[in-house]
Amino acid sequence: MSALRKKFGDDYQVVTTSSSGSGFNQPPPEKKRKRQRFVDKNGRCNVQHGNLGGETSRYLSDLFTTLVDLKWRWNLFIFILTYTVAWLFMASMWWCIAYIRGDLNRVHNDKYTPCVANVYNFPSAFLFFIETEATIGYGYRYITDKCPEGIILFLFQSILGSIVDAFLIGCMFIKMSQPKKRAETLMFSEHAVISMRDGKLTLMFRVGNLRNSHMVSAQIRCKLLKSRQTPEGEFLPLDQLELDVGFSTGADQLFLVSPLTICHVIDTKSPFYDLSQRSMQTDQFEIVVILEGIVETTGMTCQARTSYTEDEVLWGHRFFPVISLEEGFFKVDYSQFHATFEVPSTPYSVKEQEEALLLSSPLMAPSLCNSGEKNSSLDCLETLEDNDSTTKLSAKLQKITGRENLPKKLLRMSSTTSEMTYSFGDLPMKLQRISSVPGVYDDKLMGKTSKISTEPMSKSVADLPPKLQRLAGGGGGRMDGHLPPKLRKMNSDRFT
Repeated sequence: MSALRKKFGDDYQVVTTSSSGSGFNQPPPEKKRKRQRFVDKNGRCNVQHGNLGGETSRYLSDLFTTLVDLKWRWNLFIFILTYTVAWLFMASMWWCIAYIRGDLNRVHNDKYTPCVANVYNFPSAFLFFIETEATIGYGYRYITDKCPEGIILFLFQSILGSIVDAFLIGCMFIKMSQPKKRAETLMFSEHAVISMRDGKLTLMFRVGNLRNSHMVSAQIRCKLLKSRQTPEGEFLPLDQLELDVGFSTGADQLFLVSPLTICHVIDTKSPFYDLSQRSMQTDQFEIVVILEGIVETTGMTCQARTSYTEDEVLWGHRFFPVISLEEGFFKVDYSQFHATFEVPSTPYSVKEQEEALLLSSPLMAPSLCNSGEKNSSLDCLETLEDNDSTTKLSAKLQKITGRENLPKKLLRMSSTTSEMTYSFGDLPMKLQRISSVPGVYDDKLMGKTSKISTEPMSKSVADLPPKLQRLAGGGGGRMDGHLPPKLRKMNSDRFT
């Protein structure tokens, strides 16, 4: 334990979730009341079809598949029963021919040629059929050419025997070679975990292959089974939702030569977007995992299934590493396959975390909006319409540019970082053309601005009456020297 704490830190605690134990003496977790599962841990679906009515005849139309799907005890019973009935029926046919021809009463007559030699009762007829059908051929009982009906029955026996052999032996061979048993060597972890990985809240579980033979084109899929009610009031008892385990990136295609951890990132598109540690104690759901691939040795498609209910998902846990590097090879320790250990993790859902981040830092809202690929920057800015900082910034821009009556949408556009710090609309047209040309130096712009800044003063003097223009001296300076003393005093008081 000290070595583990030294490796993972003091905040980590190793927890064994396997029933067989993995060497760590931890108190067993409190068991919850088991509820009905849709898919068992071994992959069997708990579904029974009832009230089929007249639809049961469909099973007989596909008799071969029906026999293959039966349990082994019923397959063996049908196998033995079919051969026994066929043998008794054909033996009785040979006995009937011998009885009709009178061969049974002329057994010791050496001059008489029977249909089948040495067939004088039903047991001998039965032995003749077994010897012929099994191609044993002891040579003591044989058919003669004096019996045409026997020849016809022999042809019928050969054809019927071939059909029965092909059907029953083929059924047994298919049942024995079914890849269902290959799924027994494909392992799933007993629990799924939820913790942080690469900065994102992630649902994880582990898969493994016990055989050295590979699963070709192995692919994994996940379904979430959860009851819900639609806005129209329709109740869906087992609604199936897809869980993305890397379909867009190709991570669902597995190279299963060692245990792999399958990840589902919980984001805005995930059905677990609003799932938290607290809500998981009251929610009811089931995660169905389907792993399928081609068996390398037989070329047949194999499928393995399992499921995780809400009480089998551990919040704030991580799987224990099972692969170690030895001299010349990698070693997999399957005793730690189901083991997990606790890690520091937030108890809140992704939705709650994003809402808290939005409330605590409003400037981060555009980055949160950009998490969805379909949202535009303008839509993200519309979500901040009632934000105080944006409102204050827009008010300052209104006072500077004189656009108090502009719509709020345009004001938000003008308050972005891409807007320039001055408004070209307030400058003359000549300066606007100069400013809009790329590569104009700042000193030229400042020179033009200083030159134009004297124009309003000279223009205001030109608008004065001639007598006042003479008093002003035609210049743009102050006229204190030509004013009466009372006006000069009033003017000096105003400026001071």
